[in-house]
Amino acid sequence: MAVDLAVEARERGIKYFLISFVDLFGTLRAKLAPASAITGMSKDGAGFAGFASWLDMTPAHPDILAIPDPDSLIQIPWKPEVGWLAADLYMNGKEVDQAPRNALRRILKKAKDAGYTVKTGVECEYFLVSPDGEALSDPSDIQAKPCYDQSALMRRYDVISEVCDSMLQLGWGPYQNDHEDANGQFEMNWDFDDALKTADRMTFFKYMMKSIAEKHGLRATFMPKPFAHLTGNGCHVHVSLWKGDENAFEDDNDPLGLSKVAYHFIGGLIDGADEICSITNPTVNSYKRINAPVTTSGATWSPNTVTFAGNNRTHMIRVPGGGRFEFRLPDGATNPYLLPAAMLAAGLDGMAKKTDPGKPLDIDMYAEGHKAPAGVKKLPLNLLDALRLTDKSALLRDALGDELVDSYVKLKTKDWNEFSRQLTPWERATTLDC
Repeated sequence: MAVDLAVEARERGIKYFLISFVDLFGTLRAKLAPASAITGMSKDGAGFAGFASWLDMTPAHPDILAIPDPDSLIQIPWKPEVGWLAADLYMNGKEVDQAPRNALRRILKKAKDAGYTVKTGVECEYFLVSPDGEALSDPSDIQAKPCYDQSALMRRYDVISEVCDSMLQLGWGPYQNDHEDANGQFEMNWDFDDALKTADRMTFFKYMMKSIAEKHGLRATFMPKPFAHLTGNGCHVHVSLWKGDENAFEDDNDPLGLSKVAYHFIGGLIDGADEICSITNPTVNSYKRINAPVTTSGATWSPNTVTFAGNNRTHMIRVPGGGRFEFRLPDGATNPYLLPAAMLAAGLDGMAKKTDPGKPLDIDMYAEGHKAPAGVKKLPLNLLDALRLTDKSALLRDALGDELVDSYVKLKTKDWNEFSRQLTPWERATTLDC
């Protein structure tokens, strides 16, 4: 039975609804509607000017209408009189092709038509920093190897426990919280689920993390590389495909516990990794994480080549156990909806073509990368190189549509051009006396 939002409002004491969508840059946009108006909003949508967000539109375009998905309803734990809703975008009665959530829904339907349900889990790393973003929030967090540091973790207990309590209240199944490899960096894990639900929860998690950190006088950032000498923020994705209750990626007779379907999916990701890189790693700053020198902890923990292996974190794809794999390329700036959409585009293409990923490389890619086969691809060195590959990608144009790809590349190229116009202290220091 479909969720009736007006009934939910009365029964739960919800006074307002945040009707939200994510634009091409991953920015969360919303309007606050009183509960008395939600029946009309559910039918007709909340109106937005697309040009006012990061969508490829002009002031002359008609309103985009954000029609909330009732199944996405989240009652905000720290503000229970407000319900959050993910919305799908329409214009003139038709879905907006460049809207990220719409794109994910389209490719999930393609998987469903082939008989598969896609399940994902995400690991959203973040830093807790000072309100101005200039420094870590904890001046005592200084260990060279701070990962799993109990003292640093517990000094941020008030923030982390409040977020974890919220996830418990929401029924997400959180199961561990830890201090990550960089000073001031943390990660919180919750149960995997259908890919659309995980994308909605990832969107809300980022909002929740920032809101609760702000409540405590801190700032949470998912920026890929906020500090040059520290490990960056990844957003690792665990992926599996299911046919009913059967995991289509699982094969107990395989050394890694993977089926042929899983290997073909991985093969598609390896073939398409450079083409989707501008989506998995969407900012100028992203390439300071995946092409970084060694950090103070001794490793970047991010991939530098397009390879896969078993339980080995130096590769782009890691297989920690049977029936799933971990995609380690994406970072904290990635769009919660475009990430799984692009990943699925590559993986389903590999399945259709029965792409062979080759043999897993059982080497330390950081120390022994020179031993990798000569044909192993490198990742793009910067956002512009990545965007050029996305622009030429027949894979993404076929799966996500020309409108989305053209709009994404156009707006992100403007972002790159804005960056290129900046003069930095490094340029002055190294060029004034040329």
